Amino acid sequence: MNWRRWNNIIHRDLGYLCFGLTIVYVISGIAVNHINIWNPSYRIEHLKSSIKPIPAGTPLSMNTVTGILAETGETGLYKNSFRPDPETLQIFVEGNTLTVNLASGEVLQEKVKARPILRQMNFLHLNHPKKLWSWFADLYALSLGLLAVTGLFVLKGKKGITGRGAWLTGTGILLPLLFLWLYY
Repeated sequence: MNWRRWNNIIHRDLGYLCFGLTIVYVISGIAVNHINIWNPSYRIEHLKSSIKPIPAGTPLSMNTVTGILAETGETGLYKNSFRPDPETLQIFVEGNTLTVNLASGEVLQEKVKARPILRQMNFLHLNHPKKLWSWFADLYALSLGLLAVTGLFVLKGKKGITGRGAWLTGTGILLPLLFLWLYY
């Protein structure tokens, strides 16, 4: 069996093996590239509502916090509360932060919900698991490198690396260099 047949077998089989993880990296990569526009792992919703104002000097107890949560319809698990200044109370519950202006009764809520599937993809793509996943991701990166090299030699002749393929390969090398020159 000649080397080109082995090259094509390796290229084909690696392509099949890398398919699933490549799709994960494609979707997550596009999402993470636009992190300045949106949060790729969580959906953040801002809501405004109001409650009855709480007079200045009223001592704030757990009953007050519970009353505010009831008035706003918040049923999430209570975590903590904090008073950054005399007129403001922040209440932290599972998946929500309520900022209450005690004098006016205005309530600003910041609800956070995980984006299903995309959050898990980002978790893997950004290497949050560490440990064994780092080694697996390294193996995947090496596989992509081998896939790229074997891909150069799949076709022969004027459509292969000695013809049209040379121009496309050169373009593929020059494009990242161009962006480095522009932005680095």
